[in-house]
Amino acid sequence: MTNRITRTLLAFSVVLAVGTALARQAEAGRGGNLAAGVAIGTLLGLGIAGAYAGPRYYGPAYAPGCYPGPRQCGWAGRSCWRNPYGETVCEGGVWRCWRPTICD
Repeated sequence: MTNRITRTLLAFSVVLAVGTALARQAEAGRGGNLAAGVAIGTLLGLGIAGAYAGPRYYGPAYAPGCYPGPRQCGWAGRSCWRNPYGETVCEGGVWRCWRPTICD
């Protein structure tokens, strides 16, 4: 959700900046304050959005003495049954990989 909001704000700020730049011809002593204000506001907004959407550190993911084990993959949420011919038929589910926690 935050990526969508950030991209929307970024697109809006680019459109606003281009629109401001193309709105009128530059003249000496006129329009510089508005363009500077838009540029500073855009950079400030993008900086805040980038800091908010950045990764967060919550400390170690494993308890002391624990570590991630070897990677394992398998089906999750899959249903299987035997058809009238004696064959095993499986449907649905998702192929997932995980690393079980190993504690000493």
